[in-house]
Amino acid sequence: MEVQRYGQQDAKDIRTLLLDIHDAAYQGSSASFDSRERFAEFVDGWSSRDGWVCLVGFDEGEPVGYLYGAPFSPGGWWRGSERPRSLGPTERAFALSELMVLPRWRKTGASSELHEALLSSRSEEAVTLFVDLAHPKVVALYESWGYEQVDESQPFDDSPVFAVMLRRLKPGC
Repeated sequence: MEVQRYGQQDAKDIRTLLLDIHDAAYQGSSASFDSRERFAEFVDGWSSRDGWVCLVGFDEGEPVGYLYGAPFSPGGWWRGSERPRSLGPTERAFALSELMVLPRWRKTGASSELHEALLSSRSEEAVTLFVDLAHPKVVALYESWGYEQVDESQPFDDSPVFAVMLRRLKPGC
């Protein structure tokens, strides 16, 4: 898999690609939170943040999946969740907002490869993300990657309840 890195300046160029992969990943879902229109709001909001980065995997020119996120501003944290005490007030965290691969690429290691490609380039002390609690296998996958659940959150009225997960990036932190 070839991994391409994109920044805030590239967001408009890859927006449709991100939305199309999202549609394929959530095909069959009737939840309004999973709709293309709702997800477009998140893509636009996240890609406007300073430091936003997106990695897209390709196989022979065809998309495999992507992940994106941005550093939290100093002291920042997820909506609807308390910043964990285990993360000190001056420690920096990267918010991994989305990680998704096309259905035919699931269980191939593509998500792990994208994830590690992102983490290898981060300078923050920790990375954090939300995982839908209705998907315990996904929670377990992230735990196998070194994450721990530090909270639960339902940030929007139409969203699922999420596990707030944290992984230390710096030894001894």
